[in-house]
Amino acid sequence: MANLLEVQQATKRFGNFTALHDVSIQVPKGSIFGLLGPNGAGKTTLIRIVNQITLPDEGSVYLDNEFLKPEHIKDIGYLPEERGLYKSMKVGEQALYLAQLKGLSKSEAKERLKYWFEKFDIIHWWDKKIQELSKGMAQKVQFIVTVLHKPKLLIFDEPFSGFDPINANVIKDEILHLRDEGATVIFSTHRMESVEELCDHIALINKSKKILDGKVTDIKRAYKSNTFEVGILAENNNELYTDLQTKFVDVVPADFKAIDDQLKMKITLGNSTSSNELLQYLSNKGQILRFNEVIPTVNEIFIKTITDIENE
Repeated sequence: MANLLEVQQATKRFGNFTALHDVSIQVPKGSIFGLLGPNGAGKTTLIRIVNQITLPDEGSVYLDNEFLKPEHIKDIGYLPEERGLYKSMKVGEQALYLAQLKGLSKSEAKERLKYWFEKFDIIHWWDKKIQELSKGMAQKVQFIVTVLHKPKLLIFDEPFSGFDPINANVIKDEILHLRDEGATVIFSTHRMESVEELCDHIALINKSKKILDGKVTDIKRAYKSNTFEVGILAENNNELYTDLQTKFVDVVPADFKAIDDQLKMKITLGNSTSSNELLQYLSNKGQILRFNEVIPTVNEIFIKTITDIENE
């Protein structure tokens, strides 16, 4: 898959402080790319470099195989975490102004704004001032302004901040729809459940350095531990539990909701034991009610990776 964005060995210093150190990422076309990391890790610095708000001290950035230049700003839509709407301006007036800054004619901007305002059922906001809107309402306006010029690359920094769950889902659906229409998305958030739902690829930055990146499925595959969550109805739970502990690498109690008085366990297998062997063994011991491979979440991988590095 071709890359829309490539950042090569970017480094940025502010005085004696290194905000970003030798970071490279590749964002495939048509993907949703999660940019993750703790507060102060360097994510915002990297986003500002891509937006040409600041320049790297070292390294280079390419957009669609071209060295990043000022004219590429028309190809990027950026929704910053700190919103930048003018509070005393009317919603429609401001949206038109910002759309024209992105290269749209006034008539084209009006047509596209009408479509989005009707889609979000906010046409009655046109003559309201931004300061009259709630945070979530203003966020909808800023989202529209970000995507209006149909850029190749969309960068969303904490896009769900200020939204209730219903409107967060509306924006989530729109991000997926924009991806399906051909946009490439960089998505920075602390909401790991949103990363699970949206992202195809991720990069994890910690203390200015990239420490993990790749396809989400590949990363999960690398971090899984051949562990299975099992629920079984057996004649003698204690006897079965003891027997399992002698046969497999690790057997510990599991905690999941069940309506039956079943034996609930997490069983880790050695490299030479297959899940089919475990399943066959259990089927001879009782009624299997649950048998799931334990796949680590992005949040679990995030915590483990950073903790392991800090403990080195």
